[in-house]
Amino acid sequence: MAEAVATRGSRLDGYFKISERGSSVRTEIVAGVTTFMTMAYILFLNPLILSIPDRNGYILPPEAVLTVTALAAGVTTLAMGLYANYPFALATGLGLNAVVAFQLVGGNQLTWPEAMGVVVLEGIIILVLVLTRFRQAVMDAVPMPIKQGIAVGIGLFIAIIGFVDAGFVTATQVPLAPLQLGTGGELRGWPVLIFLFGFLLIIFLYTRRVRGSLLIGILGSTALAVIVNELFLGGEGFAGKANFGAVVDVPTAENFSLIGDFSFGFFAQMGVLAAALAVFTLMLSDFFDTMGTAVGLGREAELLDEDGRLPDIDRVLMVDSAAAAIGGGVSASSNTTYIESASGIAEGGRTGLTAVVVGVLFLLSVLFSPLAEIIPLEAAAPALVLVGFLLITHVREIPWDDLEVAIPAFLTIVIMPFTYSITNGIGAGFVSYVFIKLARGRSGEVHPMMYIAAAAFVVYFTIFYVRLYLT
Repeated sequence: MAEAVATRGSRLDGYFKISERGSSVRTEIVAGVTTFMTMAYILFLNPLILSIPDRNGYILPPEAVLTVTALAAGVTTLAMGLYANYPFALATGLGLNAVVAFQLVGGNQLTWPEAMGVVVLEGIIILVLVLTRFRQAVMDAVPMPIKQGIAVGIGLFIAIIGFVDAGFVTATQVPLAPLQLGTGGELRGWPVLIFLFGFLLIIFLYTRRVRGSLLIGILGSTALAVIVNELFLGGEGFAGKANFGAVVDVPTAENFSLIGDFSFGFFAQMGVLAAALAVFTLMLSDFFDTMGTAVGLGREAELLDEDGRLPDIDRVLMVDSAAAAIGGGVSASSNTTYIESASGIAEGGRTGLTAVVVGVLFLLSVLFSPLAEIIPLEAAAPALVLVGFLLITHVREIPWDDLEVAIPAFLTIVIMPFTYSITNGIGAGFVSYVFIKLARGRSGEVHPMMYIAAAAFVVYFTIFYVRLYLT
């Protein structure tokens, strides 16, 4: 029996290169569970975002959206683990789903099948760019300091996501002070207390080098949230809403009815030019969002080579590009690589086995959705804040005395969290880098791909004026 277990272990080690990357099967499993728990919110947030009526008054069924969200995340994350062998998890992209819901369906008056058709086409185009190695060429052309700035910017971005999810930081209506501490400048309510409990617990465990500290913190915060919910909120509060009497929820055919429900009729509805602009905007965001995420995660996992490149990046980009089309094909919106994967990496995840664990848990959540629902945002938020700290430490590697790259790196870092977009930060870095080089008469030092990318971002940032002029 022991020999059989050892054989299976050696096969896993050989396939995923676990020992080679300094990890273990146990570490990879803990990392996978941790990543899943920091991402589980998307199962319930995506149906909320994709809940507006289209021009025909049709609203996507929430139960079906949850099912296809879990299905797409599970399949694409398994592909990332088994094919690309990286600890990166994928799911419906936040921000991308908002563009689909509020811009395509709400603003452009597309039907839901037409909006998902835009996503499918965008994914196919990006996949073609990967197959022609154009996407990888762009990544290789990015100067190292900007890549380092991307990692730091993602750290700030993921930290503010954690603070906002917990209610520790909220928006105000005051123009000169857009953000505030808690509610009305004060920390109030159970969610904030649960976040603080989880954050202090994780800090305590992490500084004492306890393995699985992030996972323990998430589980501890979730347990406290459930207790508070049952004892003080009568089971009707912010967490612990799962029906423990019905742990398994077997999906019916209606749960899978959205698969394949997409259409390319958006060209007729919007016109060729407007449709092309819509596809371009979504594609550019998806294209560079993944680039930044992959570089940031690879750096945190210490998997980049000496030139700041991720080995076999074409496999990562292949899966991510196909995931975009798959997400649209099942009406879950574009799937993309998640920065929350950094929580599993912080737990020691270094191989595709971590992603396989996440993928399996997403597929199981189709059946066990009542259990997945008990993890509130404020329980997962502390892990995101600590991961933000880990990524920000890379700021020391940026050559701040070289203004030609330091200023673009700075803009990349600050614009990501300030605009709540990885893409915006990367765009600001690219455009400013090319501008500074041109201003100093050093155009020959800029890789041609950077010119192309910077030009695309100029269009991206001025899309309102472009659309106004062309229409």
